[in-house]
Amino acid sequence: MADTEKQLEQKRVTNVVQQIGNHIKKVSDDYKDARSEMKLVQSNYSANTSVNYFEVDDRIETSAEIQQQRALSSRLIENEQILSRQLATFRQLEKSPYFGRIDILDPGETEQERLYIGTASFTDENQNFLVYDWRAPISSIYYNGTLGKVAYETPAGIQQTDLKKKRQFLIQDGEITSMFDTNETVGDEMLQHVLGEQNDDTMQNIVSTIQREQNDIIRDTHSDLLVVQGVAGSGKTSAILQRIAFLLYHSRDELEADQIILFSPNRLFSHYISDVLPSLGERNMRQVTLSEFVNQRFQGLEVESLFDRYETSKDISEATQESHDFKESAAFMSAVQDYCQTLPASQFKFNNILFKGNIFFSKQEIESIYRELPDMQPAERFLQTKNKLIKRLKHRINEEAKSAWVAEEIDQLSDEDYHTLLGNKELGRFQQIDDEIRYIARKIVTERLRIVYDAIYNSYFLDTYTQYTDFLAHCQRPATIDAKTWQEQTVAFQEALEYHHVLLDDVAPLLYLRDILTGSGQNRRMQHLFVDEMQDYSVAQLLYFHHAFPKAKMTFLGDSEQALYRNVESPDMLLHKLKDAFHVRKARLISLNRSYRSTLPITTFAKSLLPDGDHIQAFNRDGKVPTIVVRYDLDSAITAMHDLISESLKTNGTVAILTKNMDEAKLIYQHLHHDCDLTLLTDADRSLPKGVFVLPIYLAKGLEFDSVIAWNVSQENYPSSRELGILYTISSRAMHQLSLISIGPVTNLISQNVPQTCMQIEHEFSN
Repeated sequence: MADTEKQLEQKRVTNVVQQIGNHIKKVSDDYKDARSEMKLVQSNYSANTSVNYFEVDDRIETSAEIQQQRALSSRLIENEQILSRQLATFRQLEKSPYFGRIDILDPGETEQERLYIGTASFTDENQNFLVYDWRAPISSIYYNGTLGKVAYETPAGIQQTDLKKKRQFLIQDGEITSMFDTNETVGDEMLQHVLGEQNDDTMQNIVSTIQREQNDIIRDTHSDLLVVQGVAGSGKTSAILQRIAFLLYHSRDELEADQIILFSPNRLFSHYISDVLPSLGERNMRQVTLSEFVNQRFQGLEVESLFDRYETSKDISEATQESHDFKESAAFMSAVQDYCQTLPASQFKFNNILFKGNIFFSKQEIESIYRELPDMQPAERFLQTKNKLIKRLKHRINEEAKSAWVAEEIDQLSDEDYHTLLGNKELGRFQQIDDEIRYIARKIVTERLRIVYDAIYNSYFLDTYTQYTDFLAHCQRPATIDAKTWQEQTVAFQEALEYHHVLLDDVAPLLYLRDILTGSGQNRRMQHLFVDEMQDYSVAQLLYFHHAFPKAKMTFLGDSEQALYRNVESPDMLLHKLKDAFHVRKARLISLNRSYRSTLPITTFAKSLLPDGDHIQAFNRDGKVPTIVVRYDLDSAITAMHDLISESLKTNGTVAILTKNMDEAKLIYQHLHHDCDLTLLTDADRSLPKGVFVLPIYLAKGLEFDSVIAWNVSQENYPSSRELGILYTISSRAMHQLSLISIGPVTNLISQNVPQTCMQIEHEFSN
């Protein structure tokens, strides 16, 4: 491209950067003013709330002032946060204001329009767009259009235009380092630059390198169920995060970030993606792991995690596995629903409600209330039972408030405690002192009996676990599961419960049963539900998520080839199964088959492991072929590991040693941490360190590393095709360098599937 053209483009970049800088100064001044005003309001608020008022008029006046200051403080906090986010966005824009340009000619026009695309919109003082947000309707042309006639979707309908030019930029610190014209979404030159960089400890946004198929995922606003199946390194997680940013932009009047929930595979992954949305000027959605979600709903119990089951279920029998599969199926969840809807009142398992070890409401009394109610849906009947219990509790509170012990306790209250019990909201409400004392008395008794109220409110008077055991006894099991095996499942559930433990395959049906019978557990505010690494979840778990967030549109993403916890399923089969289970009208499957993460030799090695690996398209980025180091005892393998680490650190910022399980990870750590700076990562860790670390493969889901060293890929350690998903997942984590160590002969999964030209094997003579 001519130097004069690059000079003209650089002149524009310099001008835009200067205007952004001027805007940053203005927003910075506004931010400082907002902070000063906030501090002033907070100091006034603190001064007023520290004063005690005893006269009724003073109470009313003070209460009004406090409410006004609370409202003002809330508005100022929100304004300060908005300005802070704007500053962060514009400071990022100042370094690289845009990455794309499109020249278009609309129908009936004679002059072309030139548009520049960046991570956020920016206008000059006259409100002329200098940069268009990548999420704007017109920007979709940059991602989807090739030169010539193109169409794009707007709120007013489909619009037509003629795309005359598509130009791409690499701009760093206000300087154009590269620019080129292309007919593709993103040219290989830009991808080579971005993908060749060293891995950071957090994922970066990819708006400058979005491909057409990724753009289809991002801008889909119609599907009730969107299933994204992408091969390792295809950018599916990045695309989903850009999708969240797009949805927040597209529906900014109706959708807030905390109305979106994402289920992450682990805490490390949650940290890894934490910077993407803020880099686009958006607040992060809610993130939660499966363990965090279910443990919150089973307070007081320890729930088996995916990782726990992976570590302990190596030798499970086929019969037991078949029972697990049934309990994690859509059919089992349907059986739970049928059981709940047809459950007679006599079969409800109620608990006594206790207070200080004594029965406050007996289960017979509760059952009597339930029986006397007219026939209706279980949840409605349960709610009415709960309301009647609360009424009876309030009656007992009113009676108890007249007791001598309450009057004596009021007499002993200090002025400060008295006014704390009265509270700011009640200031000035009572004209007579007797009314005020009666209010205080009820409050004292209410506080004393709060444990009873909590038991009613939280539905503790239903014995969910006994009810679930009853369901298991009445459940119609498949003919392939014999009575003895099924009874063992019931015993296993009860034995785990004795140790305050819940097995993973009981979690979804148990919660579903409790929610249906009690009418609880649903969040209707959530509008979008995202599940990453969906292949690691059972259909029962996904169905429960749908139940828990009934108003949310669903986006599930994963790679069936990376199934660590269950059998591999084809994407089409998975979509069909989910569509039938969820009863959705608009379901869509998008497949991403091109892998961008790894070099061509690493991707070629990884896809050779798979029986159907030919569908994976490798991005053409040069690199060394993977190395397999074969040793015949532990000591020499550890020595080889030490040498590989030293060699990898010469050219790579992060070196991840990936193992099959936690025992292997601990073994590596014990042997190497004295000689090198090595970190052992567990499921409690929330961030990735720099340098060298060792972790089991299930904690590396969704992550990528500059260099990967796979531990012990021997035939003994990987004897069957059941481990194929593990081996493929390990291999596909590497961006630039992949090494593998085998203690003894290499697994047949590699030796019989990967061509000799795709790897370099370094043998040591056998003992």
